[in-house]
Amino acid sequence: MKTRILKMLKEADGYVSGQDICEELHVSRTAVWKVIKQLQEEGYQIEAVRNKGYCLEKSADVITKAELSSCMDSQWMGKNLVYYDETDSTNTRAKALAEQGALSGTLVVADCQMSGKGRRGRSWVSPRFANIYMTLILKPQISPSCASMLTLTAAMAVLAGIKEVTGLETEIKWPNDLVYGGKKVCGILTEMSAELDCIHYVVIGMGINVNLTEIAEEVAKTATSLRIESGRPVSRSALIAAVIRWFEVYYQKFLETEDLSLLMEEYNEKLANRGREVRVLAPSGDYCAVSRGINKSGELLVELEDGTLQKVVSGEVSVRGIYGYV
Repeated sequence: MKTRILKMLKEADGYVSGQDICEELHVSRTAVWKVIKQLQEEGYQIEAVRNKGYCLEKSADVITKAELSSCMDSQWMGKNLVYYDETDSTNTRAKALAEQGALSGTLVVADCQMSGKGRRGRSWVSPRFANIYMTLILKPQISPSCASMLTLTAAMAVLAGIKEVTGLETEIKWPNDLVYGGKKVCGILTEMSAELDCIHYVVIGMGINVNLTEIAEEVAKTATSLRIESGRPVSRSALIAAVIRWFEVYYQKFLETEDLSLLMEEYNEKLANRGREVRVLAPSGDYCAVSRGINKSGELLVELEDGTLQKVVSGEVSVRGIYGYV
């Protein structure tokens, strides 16, 4: 009921009468009043005027299950929503839920993470009220060898969602980061449970720096936030909904071919270091090359000094700019 009342308030042009809400939801005025009080306690600014009804004055940047559900307009992804005010890590929670039989498309969101994780075991700073911490559970019937391409698919969805909600033109730093002006705004961590020939589940964690107004000194040269770059607050719920809707689009294209054939051209247009010299940090030794974009398998193609192309596989190496993060 809370989700439906919130949705009615958001869609209304002005006040919504308590009687209209009662008739729409077949509940009492007391029940409506209790929900309004709950929403106000969660941070929504709702004006109540006798003989006029209720008006949502300002959509605060509140993340709750009701808020997220009222924003979600995807076909199937994110319809099964699990929300935590605080948790260890959305990836950890998602894996536990997947083991318990959670449906493909289940979305796990937290307002705060105590043990956020990044690629290669790095920690991810996860303060409350500022950023997006979400993980999507998928159960694709594809070869485990194709799973890494889902990270690239997710990056495209985040990029499109950010553009839709903020207008900012971010870029992709292969394979799992998004950057703006050469600074990181999003990291993606994909984990999988599989056997040799089948996937049990994949969890794709997305951490987005949204409403931070200051960046910690130790990462200020390599990280930023959408609010800092756009100059205005960003609705986290709206952004989550946009990312999930775009993920549906790109995921369907991926499943059609089980590779990135249909996404490769668009991905390469958004690749931050395409055509630029990069340093490849490989187990066998570091080397410099020119980034030429990805192939349909999601491998990064780099051109060596002698003109030959080398395939770089995500998970095995890291790629850095010669003079900075990108």
